[in-house]
Amino acid sequence: ACFRLLCSLLLPALFLSGILCILLVVLLWGVRLWIQRKKQLSSAGRDGKRPLLVAFFHPYCNAGGGGERVLWCAIRTLQKKYRNVTCVVYTGDRDATGEEIVEGAFRRFNIKLIHPVKFVFLKKRFLVEASLYPHFTLLGQSLGSVFLGWEALLKCVPDIYIDSMGYAFTIPLFKYLGGCRVGCYVHYPTISTDMLSVVRNQDTRFNNASFITSSPLFSKFKLVYYYFFAFMYGLVGSCSDVVMVNSSWTLNHILSLWRAGACTSVVYPPCDVQTFLDIPLEVEENTSEYSIVSVSQFRPEKDHPLQIRAFAKLLKEKRVGQQPSLKLILIGGCRNQQDEERVNNLKRLCEELGVSDDVMFRINIPFEELKRHLAEATIGLHTMWNEHFGIGVVECMAAGTVILAHNSGGPKLDIVVPHEGHVTGFLAEDEDSYAETMAYIFSLSPEKRLRIRENARRSVHRFSDQHFEDTFLLSVEPLFK
Repeated sequence: ACFRLLCSLLLPALFLSGILCILLVVLLWGVRLWIQRKKQLSSAGRDGKRPLLVAFFHPYCNAGGGGERVLWCAIRTLQKKYRNVTCVVYTGDRDATGEEIVEGAFRRFNIKLIHPVKFVFLKKRFLVEASLYPHFTLLGQSLGSVFLGWEALLKCVPDIYIDSMGYAFTIPLFKYLGGCRVGCYVHYPTISTDMLSVVRNQDTRFNNASFITSSPLFSKFKLVYYYFFAFMYGLVGSCSDVVMVNSSWTLNHILSLWRAGACTSVVYPPCDVQTFLDIPLEVEENTSEYSIVSVSQFRPEKDHPLQIRAFAKLLKEKRVGQQPSLKLILIGGCRNQQDEERVNNLKRLCEELGVSDDVMFRINIPFEELKRHLAEATIGLHTMWNEHFGIGVVECMAAGTVILAHNSGGPKLDIVVPHEGHVTGFLAEDEDSYAETMAYIFSLSPEKRLRIRENARRSVHRFSDQHFEDTFLLSVEPLFK
């Protein structure tokens, strides 16, 4: 009797599910046709031909970080190569005009665009803010990006869509509903096998709270959630027609998650190597002060507290009265109120450690000032664990500082590697090793430091704007066929 009851319920349920699936497919097909119709009705160019619209999804295009440099270089590269292309940027930076954003790109990155860019200003950027999702942040931001992407698609339907900021969940939306050819430039996988191992091993980090690591049950639940998210992330990422990644580290993770090796290639981000090459490299003169410079946005993963603690330890172990004095200069961009609050917390940490007079904060500074600080610095400092690439690291090496970066990610695999058998810089992992290595660098003779700086500068030509342009055009070519 129970079996007959189950059968009598199962058949209608399957029938209803089938009807709902068909209705969903019809609805999505109708939406796609409506969007295509909307695209056809959009205005043609002056010669009667509609320009090819290439849209970049970059909600924080005015942030002033390495990802933004990639964006503006990519746009300039396409403008150089293709005549009948109009570049569109989807952004949530509604506190600035298009002219101010383009001017900011020139001021910060020294990038001058050839033609105007069309900006599509989005109102729902708050949906991708991490602060909106205290728990299940990855899932919340990813679903939020779908709604933000839908707003973008309704406002402008492009021919080619490129996600240049890591919002992979928007890719199927533009491909299947927008009917676009789709590509992406991945700076950092939203989830990585390293993140899975952090949760599996119950390690405490900025993105793995101590109350989770101390509970086997919570850790197992988070691990299941991460595996589910990794599966979904792999699913949406594999929809891409073209995948560009910024380093060997990112490549390894994306290949294991997206399994789209045939259309995936490494395109090193464009670093403004040329601009720093006019800084003369010569043996340092005797000076009363040495500076250590850090260049990175004020985000939690950049681990500025480690820089301050290592610097405080270096000062503490320095013999009293020993000359020259040392200065730590933290240079970076602030995107929002959370970043500004983070800077205030860092200043409080400096006070607690008694190094406030020796640490300078330089926020959202012009390019020329950044260049001056790098020209005067002895050490370039970088502390992010598993940094996907590290444009700031390359800039420090091109400018002639002795780089001290984290022994992981892009710096370890791609950047701070021997060049023609010679040392190009140093790597460290924790407070003690950073302090020890800084002390070692300062103990070297100026001549030895000069040789390391020269090796580093020679090694960074493979990260130039020209190299980026060549590899970027080669990678995106299938989208224009």
